[in-house]
Amino acid sequence: MNTMLFTPISIGPVELPNRIAVPPMAMYSARSGVVQLFHKMHYGHLAASGAGLVCIESTAVSPDGRITNYDLGLWSDECEQGLKELVDLMHEIEPECRVMVQLNHAGRKASSVRPWRGPARTLPPMEGGWRVRAPSPIPFSDTYTTPREIEFEDCRQIAEDFGAAAARAARAGVDAVEIHTAHGYLIHQFLSPLSNHRIDEYGGALDNRCRFAKEVMNAVKAAVPANVAVGLRVSATDWVPEGWSIEDTIHLVNLAKKEGCTFVDVSTGGNTPDAPIPVGPGYQVPFASRVKAETGMTTFAVGLIRDAWQAETLLREGAADVIDIGRAMIDDPHWGWHAANRLHVEKVPKLVVPPQYLRGLSY
Repeated sequence: MNTMLFTPISIGPVELPNRIAVPPMAMYSARSGVVQLFHKMHYGHLAASGAGLVCIESTAVSPDGRITNYDLGLWSDECEQGLKELVDLMHEIEPECRVMVQLNHAGRKASSVRPWRGPARTLPPMEGGWRVRAPSPIPFSDTYTTPREIEFEDCRQIAEDFGAAAARAARAGVDAVEIHTAHGYLIHQFLSPLSNHRIDEYGGALDNRCRFAKEVMNAVKAAVPANVAVGLRVSATDWVPEGWSIEDTIHLVNLAKKEGCTFVDVSTGGNTPDAPIPVGPGYQVPFASRVKAETGMTTFAVGLIRDAWQAETLLREGAADVIDIGRAMIDDPHWGWHAANRLHVEKVPKLVVPPQYLRGLSY
């Protein structure tokens, strides 16, 4: 049968061979920001998963922007070389697989412990942590330190760090760059009134709170060639009435569209630890659907989308243009192959099964 899931789509200058994407999922396994063998195994396998796009995890634009000591980074020649080796490997394994990297600064959620090392908290200097910065001196929770407020003149420098990292990513051969404006990290902290209490040009009114995001977009767009797609990952809501809202998100995405961004990946939450999030299958899809309808931006949907027919139905209903398969892809690294079988695709797309693996479909 003909399916939408296996129909090509363009995200600006880059064509994806199908509409399956692997979203960024942090592995917390780098050393000094540099790619390790684990990453080559992990992303090499995902390149052969059947996904048309694989996004490399949250990659810090500066050392103090890391979520943990073990985040990938892109602030040095060594970091750039490691990323290039990884991207080259992924493209060699499956030339049709498009590779994206997510650029991030963690702000007040930086210097954290790795998730499997105990409850979330700020890592103190005696344990290898560092002093964290944020739009306002408001801690994420009572287990996180109070951040130092970012000076006005430093805002532009951090935006330039995003641009410098984007230039390195382009030289490393990525097909697309995703700016992380979600999940309670630095750009989201500027956007949300929960975490931004500034009284200068970066705080207060919505356009002021969007100012830093706009400066980052401009820096990234200026740093990459025209054949590299640039987009955003957004949290469409903070899940609390006084926080960042879906209406605010639509404003931001329309702004991003004017600045030349060509796709948006719609998630939610992450900026407050006690938000009442109604987690369930496809729970974030309604936000993606509204963003797509009201902005016209190529939209990715994410959030407990596990089944091929579920993904196909969302595309047919017009809820999104691309489907993120995250945890389900970790559980089943050949999810794309199995989706083709489950949807009864008559001619298996080239990307879904590398020729070396075709015999795996014969039993």
